[in-house]
Amino acid sequence: MIQLLIKNSIWILAGFIILLLPLVFSSGFAISLMGLMAIMVIFALAYNMLLGQGGMLSFGHAVYFGLAGYFTIHFINRMSEGAIGYFPVSLLPLFGAVVGLFFGVLIGFVSTRRAGTIFALISLGFVEMMTAMTFILITFFNGEEGIQADRWVGPEPLGITYGPGIQVYYLIGTWCLISMIAMYALTKTPFGRMSNAVRDNPERAQFVGYNTQRVRWMAFSLSSFFAGLAGALYALHFEHVGFEAAGLELSGEILLATYMGGIGHFLGPIVGAILFTFLKGVLSDFSSAWYLYLGAVFLLTILYAPTGIAGLILRHEPVWKTDFHLLGKMVFPYLSALISILLAAGGVIALIEMINHVADEYSEGSIINIYGIAADTTSFIPWLAFGILALIGIGLCRLTFPIVTRNWDDIMDTLKERMLQ
Repeated sequence: MIQLLIKNSIWILAGFIILLLPLVFSSGFAISLMGLMAIMVIFALAYNMLLGQGGMLSFGHAVYFGLAGYFTIHFINRMSEGAIGYFPVSLLPLFGAVVGLFFGVLIGFVSTRRAGTIFALISLGFVEMMTAMTFILITFFNGEEGIQADRWVGPEPLGITYGPGIQVYYLIGTWCLISMIAMYALTKTPFGRMSNAVRDNPERAQFVGYNTQRVRWMAFSLSSFFAGLAGALYALHFEHVGFEAAGLELSGEILLATYMGGIGHFLGPIVGAILFTFLKGVLSDFSSAWYLYLGAVFLLTILYAPTGIAGLILRHEPVWKTDFHLLGKMVFPYLSALISILLAAGGVIALIEMINHVADEYSEGSIINIYGIAADTTSFIPWLAFGILALIGIGLCRLTFPIVTRNWDDIMDTLKERMLQ
């Protein structure tokens, strides 16, 4: 029993975190944001089944997310009207998952016949078709307005109504935990390993007798299943689904979030989805240029951390498992590099906000508040000050980054020497 608890300690910890978070962050906005984070975690992990594990770059995976959301909304409305029998709201995510699986099987049969760039272009074609359909089939999609529903449609066990946001959060959190466990278990199956083999060397996988198209099709279908589950939860969470839930923008966002977190590790999409959702929910309230900052973070990730945030974290795993004290040598280099990055980012962000303020025709006056400082965009001094701050930060980055590299190389050399002894 104790060994079983230790083996599954990470999932027990995740369950406790999901359970206790609303006690720490109890505001309505925080609960809604955390629910959206959990939905995006499921969606990002589903997308990583394609990109990270199967090597299939898709620009249109929001199609299955959005279609499941639309069908779920219509299903709820039909229950409210009494047109169909009652179905427990707690199990509606499974209905959305089946919808996602259905369309994933159909579309995947066509799109997975090709790999690489052709597959990516096919996925782009399908998402553009989906966007067009939301404006053509008004009866089902209702154009820009989308479809609304009331998730409080019938008696649930224990007096649960899913009216309060906290009840919806725990529903989303429960399905998020179940989905994470299920998708992690899939990576440890023979199918998960074969999906990796088709990603890395499809010719060799085909040579040993596996149908590579069938493996890609199965991975695509399973990914669509979990994407549909996330879409159904999205519909329940917002009680509304519009064209934005099935279009190119959401497909791009999930690609960005997954890649930022790290496609090579199961932890990566989780970290990326949480970080992306937080930044989107918070930055959008402070700056109209928040998409520019997300794009810059994505670009820097590709250039300097291609393994993502999770890759950077797990890169230290051999060190803390061998000799945790060696990481003490990295405290000062990391701290100095972090300060340099913050100085550079602070200066650049301030300049961008000032430029955005000047270019915005709806801005009132020439004064903008940056970091609690009232800066006059018509004066040369704020531009000079923030420009100098940015240059200082960039200069310090050029000094501190080589120090980080040298210290890390020294630690790696030390570990190699110990292994040879």
